[in-house]
Amino acid sequence: MNKQQLASKIWESANKMRSKIEAGEYKDYILGFMFYKFLSDKELKFLKEKGYSEDDIKGLNEEDTESLKFIQNNIGYFIAYDDLFSTWIEKGQDFDVSDVRDALSAFGRLINKTHKKVFDRIFNTLDTGLNKLGGSAAEQTKAIRDLIQLLKIIPMNGKQDYDILGFIYEYLISNFAVNAGKKAGEFYTPHEVSLLMSEIVADHLKHKEEIKIYDPTSGSGSLLINIGHSISKHMANKNNIKYYAQELKENTYNLTRMNLVMRGILPDNIVARNADTLENDWPYFDESDPQGTYDPLYVDSVVSNPPYSQKWERDHKESDPRYAEFGLAPKSKADYAFLLHDLFHVKPDGIMTIVLPHGVLFRGGEEGEIRKNLIEKNHIDAIIGLPANIFFGTGIPTIIMVLKKESKKNNDILMIDASKGFIKVGNKNQLRASDIKKITDAVIHREQIDKFSRVVSIEEIRHNDYNLNIPRYVDSSEPTETWDIYSLMFGGIPKEEIKSLQKYWEAFPSLKNELFEEINDAYVTLKHDDIKQVINSNSEINTYINSFKQHFSGFKPFMKERLIQNMTTLSIPKEEQLISIEIFEKLEPFKLLDKYKAFQALEDEWVKTSIDLEIIQTEGFEAVKKVDPNLVIKKKDNKEEEVQDGWVGRVIPFEIVQNTILITELTKLQSKENRLTEILADYQEIIDSLTEEEKEITFNDEGTSFDAKKVKDLIKELDDDSQDEESLKLRLDRYSKLTIEEKELKKEIKKDSADLHIKTKDAIEALSDDEAIVLLTHKWIVPLVESVYKLPEEIINHLVSKVKDLKEKYNITFSEITEDIKDNQQTLLSLLDDLEGDDFDMKGLSELKSLLNGD
Repeated sequence: MNKQQLASKIWESANKMRSKIEAGEYKDYILGFMFYKFLSDKELKFLKEKGYSEDDIKGLNEEDTESLKFIQNNIGYFIAYDDLFSTWIEKGQDFDVSDVRDALSAFGRLINKTHKKVFDRIFNTLDTGLNKLGGSAAEQTKAIRDLIQLLKIIPMNGKQDYDILGFIYEYLISNFAVNAGKKAGEFYTPHEVSLLMSEIVADHLKHKEEIKIYDPTSGSGSLLINIGHSISKHMANKNNIKYYAQELKENTYNLTRMNLVMRGILPDNIVARNADTLENDWPYFDESDPQGTYDPLYVDSVVSNPPYSQKWERDHKESDPRYAEFGLAPKSKADYAFLLHDLFHVKPDGIMTIVLPHGVLFRGGEEGEIRKNLIEKNHIDAIIGLPANIFFGTGIPTIIMVLKKESKKNNDILMIDASKGFIKVGNKNQLRASDIKKITDAVIHREQIDKFSRVVSIEEIRHNDYNLNIPRYVDSSEPTETWDIYSLMFGGIPKEEIKSLQKYWEAFPSLKNELFEEINDAYVTLKHDDIKQVINSNSEINTYINSFKQHFSGFKPFMKERLIQNMTTLSIPKEEQLISIEIFEKLEPFKLLDKYKAFQALEDEWVKTSIDLEIIQTEGFEAVKKVDPNLVIKKKDNKEEEVQDGWVGRVIPFEIVQNTILITELTKLQSKENRLTEILADYQEIIDSLTEEEKEITFNDEGTSFDAKKVKDLIKELDDDSQDEESLKLRLDRYSKLTIEEKELKKEIKKDSADLHIKTKDAIEALSDDEAIVLLTHKWIVPLVESVYKLPEEIINHLVSKVKDLKEKYNITFSEITEDIKDNQQTLLSLLDDLEGDDFDMKGLSELKSLLNGD
């Protein structure tokens, strides 16, 4: 299984196991055991690398002080053999909940003093919560045994260990967040929001060799990790990033530390603290050595997603250096208290990003004064309005505010309304990769984009009384539909409405004259009915399309060189960035095309490609020629169990092999499947031709379909020599023949499908290197190239649609509608003249005629 499949399997099983335990609570148990497995496996790996034999490892215990000290000094902790995760697995039915309690207690005692701050009490949430896994020791033992059996499948023996482990950890946390309701906001920032903040910060810090980053409301630590990941793409040594985290809740603080450690971050680079950020600012010294350790915390970047508009204790904080310069936030809303805390800890050349509720942009009072001070001192760099309903636990509109300490040269604020760019996933809105890229580019390059972003001067903001509400500065609303009275009465299309397509007329100067002819100075009409044909025939459009194809003629070879030739050595995170740069550079001359659609196409394919590359870099190129059992869950005796249902390619999907190497066999199978579909249509045709009486003597008792015995007997009884296709005997005879053909076809299709499945498996396992490369090209490169090549077609189709809309809008005038009404009135009047009735009827008809005549 790849990491996506593995994470999905673990989540599905864990979600069933938790039963009635709340998702937000159960996550602490499964993630705690996952972390313990990580530490156990790490120790085993270290020991084997140092030459320890199996017998040596089995002899490890606290009495072996030499080994204990050696292990502690190298990895920061010691786990005896009896307490290893793998030993729990080996115990099978002899495993007991007491084994976990003893192991966690021993771990707390045996942490090396150099790693005390990273590991101290890290399993406290797990240890104190074991009782909630069952009402008795036996129930707890079973629940834990099931959990560790589930987690044992997570690999810890390859090059991509940290990536796989981190991916699964993030996947589980995000899914627990979906199920945790309002509590989700306490521990999880959606990955897409984290990524957006990360890319903005990473660009600002990309030239630094050493970096400190800080999250004062760290939750599970995912935001910090994403920042570090984005920054590391620009650095030669990712170990030059130091992570500072502070979190109020102990269980969430533990998640932060686990997450950071499991991502392969060095313990020396992790400084985490369990405290109230607003009440207990980062300590300036270690209590045991105040003078020797005095060190104010100033970092290159602060990132945070604090709780929204919560109450806080502001008394006696007037002289607090965090707030003295700008003012105190109101006690009912701590939003600006968190912002000022973050800004205080940023270095002069640093940057901070913070998620806040939309209200901070325009609320008055003390918040208005703080906002004014921040604006006048030129700290606010950008404000990004996010889509509503994007966070777990709340649907309120939110923003990301980007601030700088002293490095801001421009005296303005970039306003971005990104509220319209998202997709719906379940009941939440989610930023797409293209949305994130567009926002990031706008921030980095301070781009002004119609209905999306605008650079606003401080003078204009002063004029608006320091109100930063985004709609005041960026109008992202769709234009209101207008109707031209002259066109509605006399026909024609207003030239003013054609101006909405001005970018097309500038790109293709001859096209407008080919499509339209003037009626007068203000109105035009279409020259031809077939709009699509006129547009597709335009020479400038064809030149544009051919130029595009020529420009991208080298794109497929470029992709093959980047991905195929370097698949075992390339940097997966950096490679997508390099490919996107190449696409953007090639699209630069083609202003009409949406480069972010191309980026989204790349991202959609890269999700699959990156997983394949991880497998190849971990297992070697031979993994491309491997197949794995296709495991599915089936019910048996009211119990779900995992069984094999055929095979799947580890890297190469079966359908690609069948559509290339085995196309002949696939075509034959598809031909039979198509014939089967035709038979079902023929059945329906025969049924539709039957009268109700015929159905009564041929259908089953339920009246839903033919009764085979009734049909057979009836064919024998009917003395009908007629060759008329409508005769009942011939229709029933045709039905009988179709049933025989259907039965044979189903047998053949079942056999052919099974044969093709095995042939596909054999074909993958027998691939030559050259054949494997061809198939990888089909999977990785062809879909992306095809998506990019469709971009010109999409804008042409959009233009056709817009011109057709204008045509339809004014196709029928009010004058024509009036004439139609008159014609219909006359027709109705003539019909009324032919009607007869009694005196009352005729009097009523006379009145109706008067109304129709307008009397």
